[in-house]
Amino acid sequence: MSNRIEEIHTRLFAHFGPQHWWPGETPFEIMLGAVLTQNTSWRNVSMVIESLRREGLLSFDALEALPLEVLAEKIRPSGYYNQKAKRIKGLFAAIRAESGDLEAFFAQSTHTLREKLLAIKGIGPETADSITLYGAGKPVFVVDAYTYRILLRHDLIAEDAGYEEIQDLFLGKLPTDAQLFNEYHALLVRLAKEYCKKTNPLCDGCPLQGV
Repeated sequence: MSNRIEEIHTRLFAHFGPQHWWPGETPFEIMLGAVLTQNTSWRNVSMVIESLRREGLLSFDALEALPLEVLAEKIRPSGYYNQKAKRIKGLFAAIRAESGDLEAFFAQSTHTLREKLLAIKGIGPETADSITLYGAGKPVFVVDAYTYRILLRHDLIAEDAGYEEIQDLFLGKLPTDAQLFNEYHALLVRLAKEYCKKTNPLCDGCPLQGV
């Protein structure tokens, strides 16, 4: 199993090269994007982020100061905007109460940071791990629908495998390295979008053929 996990990364990196993820200029922007991308495409999220940037609102203080209803309207293109606005406000409130600012919040240990994120309403494992890995630069592996699909099709997991079980496949068989986890997850996303599609997968020519 360990050899297969390592071989998948080796093949994907050789095929696609470095992915330079997560798309975002600051830890705050990455954190915001992780919440906004829930149940929507990155294209819609990038529209919201660029709009906030143009309006001078792409900062913790600026968005924290917005009334909930105004924030919801600002993020409308991301979908589920009322729900996401409440989640963002809850996240901001937790950060202020816990650490005072984002830098101090992100300075906590990987385990502590992840647990505190998971305690916030609306922040599930994938979002918490995306914030922890990409925003805070902590070594935790992000699992998403793409990861599940690829591993299932290569008989590395059972159909009923849960988030933690899938995550442990990577955490237990790879060096604990944030950059490695960053690159690996991004490569899996790239593979799922270009080859291992939900329907009509392009198995011929797939870089993981035979793994």
